[in-house]
Amino acid sequence: MTSLTRDAFEAAERYIALNARLIDRLRFASRFHDAAADPVLEAVRAYQNPDGGFGSAIEPDLRGAGSQPQGIEMAFWALDEAGVFDESTVLRACDWLQANATPEGGVPWVLPSVVHDQRGPWWQPQGERPPAALNPTAPIVGLIQAHGVEHPWVEAAGEFCWRGIAALDEIGSYDTMCVLAFLERTPERERAESEFKRLKASLRATAALDPDAPGHVHSPLDLAPSPDSLGRSLFTGAEINLHLDALITAQGEDGGWAPNFEMWTPVVAHEWGGYLTRMRLTTLQAYGRIA
Repeated sequence: MTSLTRDAFEAAERYIALNARLIDRLRFASRFHDAAADPVLEAVRAYQNPDGGFGSAIEPDLRGAGSQPQGIEMAFWALDEAGVFDESTVLRACDWLQANATPEGGVPWVLPSVVHDQRGPWWQPQGERPPAALNPTAPIVGLIQAHGVEHPWVEAAGEFCWRGIAALDEIGSYDTMCVLAFLERTPERERAESEFKRLKASLRATAALDPDAPGHVHSPLDLAPSPDSLGRSLFTGAEINLHLDALITAQGEDGGWAPNFEMWTPVVAHEWGGYLTRMRLTTLQAYGRIA
């Protein structure tokens, strides 16, 4: 079992200082240097629009200023990690979610308004009236419920998530992470455990068990970023340790961890690199793999 050395950690810290956005530098400082968390909240608020949603590349591949559902998910994860899940900020976002929800109760993967913005080529809406999707409705609802924030949208969106999860058989890796985020945080524990048990084999099958698997794949550590994650029980200890060793080895000469998906414009390589490097360090810390 190997650990990330102090020199390697400092190289990653330099990479973040040189490449990461302010929001990710603040998140890193809050987690690893006990810096104040309030600046993270202020950085998140800088991405919030007057309509309550989030845009302006808080999701690096969505470059437009307009609000999108994925922007809210990204914002909520940052608030959750830093322990500043500010109710007023969240309720404004919930108002936007309610205003943009479909009749099913959830929100789409991306709204048609995205076609007017610069974006990654995969961000294409599903028609003029796209359906609601578990990605990102499920993690958004899970995070809201975990923090006990009450809003009329949450109940309808939660029921959409339960219906969507109940209808799942085969599942993609992005939906797997969204489902796990919801099931881990919903207060309906018995229901969550039943669905997790039913879907366990399908959820596990979405992870690339070979650490050297090429292309845009998700590893067991993406599904189980900490030992306390619901997804941890999908994998053996040996599988997790293999991927932790591989993660340490995968650190680049520049100190960062590179994305395994398309970098469609130069700036996103830096932004995703900083974001992912912070995430990889967080995972290694959670598993006790930083010396």
